Parts: sequence; structure tokens; C-alpha cells
Amino acid sequence: MANLKTTAGLVSNRQSLELAQLTTFVPKIPSLETKPTDCYLLSAPFAALGGLSPSEKEIPKAPLPLRQRYFRKQAGFTNRWQFPYGLSCDLLGTAQANKAFRVCLNETLKRMMTADTPVSLSDEPKIQTSDLEFETKGHCDDKHDQSEKGNELERVHSNRACINEVIFSHTQKMTEDMEPDVVLECLGFLWELHRIYLFKSKTLSQLLISAAEPMNINDLESQHKSKKEGKHNKQSNLAAQKTKALGKEKSKMKKITISLDVQDPEVTRIAFAIALKNLYNTEPEVEESDVVEVLAAASTLQFPSLFQKCVSIMKSGICSANISSYYCAACKYKQETLVTDCERWLEVNLVPQLSSQIHLRKLPQELLQKVLRSPRLFTFSEFYLLKTTLCWTYLQLNPRIQIIPSHKTILMYFSSLPKRCSFLEREVGQKYITVFQSLRLHGITSSKHLEDLRQINFLPLPWLTQILSNHYHALENGGDMTLQRDFSMQAVRFGLLLKQEPRYHEEIISIYGFFFEIKAIRHETSAYSFYIQRVKHTDPALSFVTAERSPVSLRQEREVKYEIKAQCLMDGKWREFSTDQLTQKFGITKPSCKSQVLKARIPSIPVYVTYAFLFPSS
Repeated sequence: MANLKTTAGLVSNRQSLELAQLTTFVPKIPSLETKPTDCYLLSAPFAALGGLSPSEKEIPKAPLPLRQRYFRKQAGFTNRWQFPYGLSCDLLGTAQANKAFRVCLNETLKRMMTADTPVSLSDEPKIQTSDLEFETKGHCDDKHDQSEKGNELERVHSNRACINEVIFSHTQKMTEDMEPDVVLECLGFLWELHRIYLFKSKTLSQLLISAAEPMNINDLESQHKSKKEGKHNKQSNLAAQKTKALGKEKSKMKKITISLDVQDPEVTRIAFAIALKNLYNTEPEVEESDVVEVLAAASTLQFPSLFQKCVSIMKSGICSANISSYYCAACKYKQETLVTDCERWLEVNLVPQLSSQIHLRKLPQELLQKVLRSPRLFTFSEFYLLKTTLCWTYLQLNPRIQIIPSHKTILMYFSSLPKRCSFLEREVGQKYITVFQSLRLHGITSSKHLEDLRQINFLPLPWLTQILSNHYHALENGGDMTLQRDFSMQAVRFGLLLKQEPRYHEEIISIYGFFFEIKAIRHETSAYSFYIQRVKHTDPALSFVTAERSPVSLRQEREVKYEIKAQCLMDGKWREFSTDQLTQKFGITKPSCKSQVLKARIPSIPVYVTYAFLFPSS
């Protein structure tokens, strides 16, 4: 009777019943069992919906007694409706928020920056492995403790089976479902392997041999005891032979447990799984995204074929995003050829590519300093190298910046510092002195650039005084660069970068009142010509800005020491084409106004062309 009365009451209040049914389908807010650094991303949909994160409130149910249906209101042109007494009662919005919560965070979401979160979270926090790590204890007489240890390892293995799946299906296919006979304890995991495949790794083979020797000694002792017992009774001898045969069969099936302590922090679980997987392959297979970690795992396992495969992948895949990690790995594991390839790539791509990317921050100081001193370094001008080093210094001082700053921003930052002394003379800037000593600052001749250097108060005052003094004496002596005599280390460099189009490249440069035009022409598919030509100060090719802000020399001839060098990547190796160092008197009329032409057949692009100048004493 009570049930009938209740049913009758609900029927009479049909509108309230419909409303109650709708509110029962409001999903529960999932708990934020995740990393603290990612909580703000996961709570964003709920914060936008109701103003609070899921950990701070739950969705309220519709109060009783329920009001009439007429109070529902439309929300937007999508014909969505909601209850007016709470934003969290927006059913469609709540469903969308839960759907967004269930989607895994990817790298794109973590790189997104807003006013609330100006710092990228793409760098994954350190994995909490306190519940996964275990300590390998010494030999214990209590079998119960050993069984507990084994159960703990099995639990770890089952909870993190996703990592072992990297090699499980592969090993089952390669071994035709043969039972594993070796258990490797490493990185908090039990790796089930097959001993016939472990001898590709020197480390694992040595562990396997050392673990198998005590077992062989125990077998010999058991055999000796069975022989003594067999002398007394023939029946017992037959029984001993049977047990011996059974013991041999059991010993063949018995698993050997070995343990490996990995000290290298670069070795990750995934990389270690990939390395173990390659023990079963005839040819190593490695993805470029995992190559650094797999290289570390191959070094730990002493797996030569996999190690060399990783090195070859790194050599062919050097780019702005990985140049720093590849170089550090090459130095750590003493791969001189890879170190050379990283340095060679950086010599031509420091200014064209890396200077405009945030990866510049990760560049080690020793590598930057070494490349800046290289005679093969490519740059559009000496000022571009100064801009690059200023940007690198700015990123070192501001490690939380995620976007490459503009040159104007960098100048404003250094200008805002206290004026007591220059930046390089302060304690924080003294470690960068050697980097800026590697620059050819005498090659910065533009008055605007020199004025910017003075205003930001970055270089010590004696440095600026020496630069301006050199320029003054050079202009007074008709362009003679008396203090710069080492051509390979002190010549002023300019550059052109040749890509697919256009076929004709040219640029006008000015040095101490003399104007030159550097040219590069592509005649055919792979035929190029490079040369220098002097331009008269009244030539229409000179722009108004160039002629207005540059001094002008009226000398008819100027002796110039120069070199034209073209660099390109051919068949995986860097090739150079050069005129070597030449000395010529440049006039303002033909044929004396034109330098020697460097002709080269270069089948690949891009081509990096460097024009180096030095005015000797005349």
C-alpha cells in the first residue's frame, strides 16, 4: 500500500518526476589522481563551467521539493537549457567537461600558454616510483621472505605490464612460444628473457655465466652424493638414477635470476625495453625519438650493434631540436665522429636556424664558444653573431621563457639593468666573457649597431673604446686594418644562403667607405658562380639608407685580401669549395672591379656562401 501511495504521488507530480530523472543522470566529478603540475589543465573544464575545480566542490542535486518545469531557460543558440540555480546544473556542459577530463593530456596541451599559466609543462616531471622501486637484499635463509620478495616483484611486473608489452609479443613470435628461462631484475621490473639471445650483450652474458656457475657446482655435488649412496644398495642406485634424470629435466626448465644495477640516469624503462627487444632482432630497430635513451641503454648492456645503430641514426638526424642532446650524449659516450658532426652542423646552422628557435637555450656554452671560433662558421654578418650570442645569454638568464624574444626585447632587458657597471663586469655576467671574446666585434661597423651596444651597457667600456678606436684609425688611414693581421681569425665575414629560388643572389656591403657587391648565380641545375665586385659610391644600386649612414672613400683603388667559400651537404658529408686567400687591388672600373670567380658544381641545396674581407696596410 505504501508503494502504491508513493507511485500515485509521483504520477500526480509528473513535472517534478521528469526533473528528478534528469538530475540523476548528472555524472560524478572524477577525482584528480594525477601530477600536481597537470591538475590545472584537468580542472580547467570544470572551473570554466562552475567556477571551481572538481576537488573543491561536487555537482549539487536538484533540491526537494522540486519546482515547476517552467523555470528552465535556454542557454545560447544551441537550444541548450539549464536550471537557473547553479551553473553546474548545465547538463550538456557537465557532459562536455567530463569528456574533456577523460581525454589524456598530450604534448600540445602541455605547451599551451595562457595568462594564468605562462610556463610550458612539456617537460615531464620526475616519475614517482616510490611504490615501484625495490631493494635487492642479500641471501636470506628464510624461504618465506624470498617468496614475499618474489610476490612483490610479480606485482610490480603485473602493474606495469604496458612496458613489458614492448618486448613480450615480439619475443613470443621470435621464440615460437618457448618458455623464458632467464629473469632479469632491473629498473624495478622483472624481464623474462631467453638465454640463447642474451649473448649479444656482454653485460648480460657475463651476469648469466656468473649466475650459472654456482648451479653447476650444486649439480656436481648432488651427483657425487648419489654415487656414494649407490654403492650400498642396487635398488637405491636405480632410484638415484631416476631422480638424477628427473633432476636434469627440472634443471633444464629452471629459470635463472640475474640482477643488473643501472647507474646511468639516461636509461629509461622504455629505452631499456627497446634494447632488450633488439636482442631478438637480426638487425637493430630504433625510433629517432628514443635514440638518446636507447643509446644509453645499449652502452649499459654493452650491445655494440645497437649502439652503432643509434650513433648512425643520430648522425643522419641532427637538427635544431636535438643538436644539444646529441652533442652531450656524444661527449658522454666518447663518440668523436658524432661530436665532429654536431659541431660541423652547428657551424653552418647556428645563425640561419638555431638563432631563431627556443632550442638555442639548451646549447652548451663550451660548444657555442668552440663554434664561434671556427673559421668555417657561416653568418650573414658579424652583427648577426652578436645578436645570436645576446639572445643565448638572455635565455640563460631567463630559463622560464618559452618563446624566442625579439632583438628589441633583449635590448630593453639589458638596458633596464643597473648602470653601475657593464653586464659582463658584474658577477652574473663574468662567466660569459669568453663567449663574447670569441666574436669579431671589430667587424660591426654600422653606427646604429654601435649605438645600441653603447646604450644597453653590456660590453665593458674598454672594449667599446677599442672598437671605436680601431674604426677611427681605419677611416683615417684609408681603410687599413692595421691591428687585424690574422686572416683566418680576424677577417670580416658576410654570407649568402642559397635555396631553390631565386637563381640570382646579391647584396651590397660597406666597409670603411668602400662598397662591394657579393654575388651568387645559379646557371644550371647544379652549376654555380660566386664573386665580389666593387661598386662606386654614386652607383644607383646603392640604397639611400646605405649611402646616408655610411662613410665614403674617394680612393680609386683598394687592396683587399679576400676569400670566397661555399659549403654544402653532399651524400651525408660536408663539402667545401674555396678560392683560398687571395689579394687583389679593386678599382671602380672593369676588369679591376671584379674578383676571381669561384665556380662549383653543387647538386644539393642549401648552399652556404661566405665572403671574408681584410684590408691590409697599403
